[in-house]
Amino acid sequence: MALMRMSISREYALVSVRCFVALGANLGDPVLTVKAALLALRDLPQAELVAASSLYRTAPVGLRHQPDFINAVVEMTTVLPAPSFLAQLFAIEARFGRRRSVSNAPRTLDLDLLLYGDLVSHDVQLTLPHPRLHERAFVLAPLAEIAPGLHIPGLGSVSELLACCTGQRIECLPAARE
Repeated sequence: MALMRMSISREYALVSVRCFVALGANLGDPVLTVKAALLALRDLPQAELVAASSLYRTAPVGLRHQPDFINAVVEMTTVLPAPSFLAQLFAIEARFGRRRSVSNAPRTLDLDLLLYGDLVSHDVQLTLPHPRLHERAFVLAPLAEIAPGLHIPGLGSVSELLACCTGQRIECLPAARE
């Protein structure tokens, strides 16, 4: 009697998580920096760039005596756990010369993980949703552009939250012709 060998292949489906990342810069040439950061995000392994907002010029929050910021928001999907995805964002910031000093200080590049699926986290390393996203037009306006019906866990809809951010200077930049 011949022995039959059976090979069982197990395929595991990796679940993609929908997440949103805010981009901001106000040192050097912030428009070029944000555009280059968009390319870096597009090239992340185990992640996919789904949508990108327009670029917005915004007044600084906190430390006001600094240049205006250029901001955008992207929608991505990833199979990475939130801490690993955040580590990739920090690595991109470092490549662009980001130094973490005083809160709200000028910066070469800032990448904030705003939402990671419906995850709510109050961990020391990772707070989700981002703790101040509901107070900032520079996050909410670009977020509303790419995901107008989005609901922020525990906070409300993007459009309702944006309506509460009056008085914050924000300007959508015209799309650059390439």
